[in-house]
This record gives sequence, C-alpha cells and structure tokens, in this order.
Amino acid sequence: MSRFFNILSNLFPLWVAAACVWSLLAPQTFTWFIPYIIPGLSVIMLGMGITLSVKDFKRVATMPKAVAAGVVAQFVLMPFWGWAIGKALNLPTDFAVGLILVACCPGGTASNVVVFIARANVALSVLMTMCSTAVAIVLTPLFTSYLAGQYVPVDAAGLFISMVKIVLAPVAIGVLLHHAFPKLAKAVLPVGPLVSVIVIALICAAILGARAEAVMESGLSLLGAVILLHSAAFASGYFFARILGYDTLVRRTISIEVGMQNSGLATALATRHFAATPLTAVPGAISAVMHSVIGSALAGYWRLKGK
Repeated sequence: MSRFFNILSNLFPLWVAAACVWSLLAPQTFTWFIPYIIPGLSVIMLGMGITLSVKDFKRVATMPKAVAAGVVAQFVLMPFWGWAIGKALNLPTDFAVGLILVACCPGGTASNVVVFIARANVALSVLMTMCSTAVAIVLTPLFTSYLAGQYVPVDAAGLFISMVKIVLAPVAIGVLLHHAFPKLAKAVLPVGPLVSVIVIALICAAILGARAEAVMESGLSLLGAVILLHSAAFASGYFFARILGYDTLVRRTISIEVGMQNSGLATALATRHFAATPLTAVPGAISAVMHSVIGSALAGYWRLKGK
C-alpha cells in the first residue's frame, strides 16, 4: 500500500497538469474549491509538520553551509528572476505581481520528491525546504512588498500574519503532534505526500477555472514568463552551487530547490491579499504545473546520467 501511494505521489506533474487542463475546459468542475484554498494549504503544512521532529531541525547543524547556500539562492536568485522577467516581458500588472509573489515564496515539498527521483541528496533537500519555509515567514512579505510594491500597494504586515497562520502555526502543531502521537505520524507518512498532491491540484485547478477566459486570452505570454522563471531558477541554482565548489549531487539538489516553489502558497496569498487584482493568483497556478514538469524532466535526465 505504501509503495502504491508513492507511485501515485511521484506522478504529481500528471495529476496537476490534468486537473488544470480540465479546469480550463470545464471551469465549474473545480471552482467549488475556492473557499477551501487557505484551509487546504494549511492541511498540507500540517502534514509536513507531522513528518518532522526536533531532531530534523538539529540536523541543520550537520551541513550548515550547504543548507545556507540553498536558502540564500532561493531568496536571492528567484526574487530577482521574478522581477526581471516581469519587467523584460512588460507583463500586465496582475501577472507581474503574481510572478513576483511566486518567486518570493519558499521551496515546495514537491522538490523533495523530485530530488529523490533525481537520486540527489534527499536529506539536504528536506532541510532546505524546512529552512526556506521557516525564513519565508519574514522574507516572503518583505521581498514581495519591495518588488511588487512597484506595481500595486502591498500589505506586508498582512502577508506576514498570513504566513504565520498558513505556514508557521500548522507546521508547529504538526511537530508537536509528531512527538505527542508518534503512531499518528507513522500513519500519516505514507499518505501525506499524496494528500498534498491532491490539494495542490485542486487549488491550481480552482484558480485557473475561476479565471479561465483571461488565461485563454493571454495564455502564451504568461506561460512563456513562467517557463522562463523556472528555467532560469533551475540553471542559476545549479551554477551558483558550482561556483561555491559543491559536488554534483549537491548542485543538483540546490538547483531543484531553487527551481521549485511553493506555488500553492503563492496562489493562496494572492487570493487573500490581492483581491483588487484578481489575476495575480494565475501565475502561481501555472507555476505549479510548469515547475513540476521541468523538475521531473530534469530529474529523469539526471537519474539516467548517474552521478
């Protein structure tokens, strides 16, 4: 059963892509999930917390430089690319702000699956995701306010409060549950990734379904911008790690961590804080598909290539 759940989870790009295409063809199929976007993301964060223990946080001390390199790359390279691509392509305000918001979010848990497929350093990937999620509570509102504030007013304090509610609180509760109810943690471990994939697919499909007409009208320009964003992130993350002198497996791990964002968080924050620019949530939904597809293709290539 555990192996079956793993197989379904590893096919996450297929499920997300299928749900998004379906939502564009029949929007009403998924729009019912819109009121549940925030709670759904909180469930994902809770599930992530349940799989973590205090020992996991202590493990950061065993490889501090590599973890720090990944987190720095995450919050320096990605925000820069989000801002630069929006400017270079002269994207409409909604899409430019949404692209910046995606770029300023932490690494997504899907990156851990992709690192596993690529046969890179899974332990390092988990630590990077955990640490980038922790610092994102402050850095995501800060960078989004600075970069997206050039387009629209940004409520940095509101973003910070949302990060605490959506990310920090559920993860902290999950860690407490891990220690208080170890049997629960053991039971959640096999099904947690699959639940995350389902919820992310529903979130992305709901966002696209609600904005289906606008997405179809400007789909190519936005799709191109998102592909550029993640392609630049994967490439620059790899070469950043290479410049620092890390070995092949660490380079691949940092590349995947930088290239794959928590797009579900981006769509949730956009839905809550950018209601005046409703298309801001769309880049996050498309990002969830594209970073999964690019990351999976890259992982498959590296897996075949070997160390």
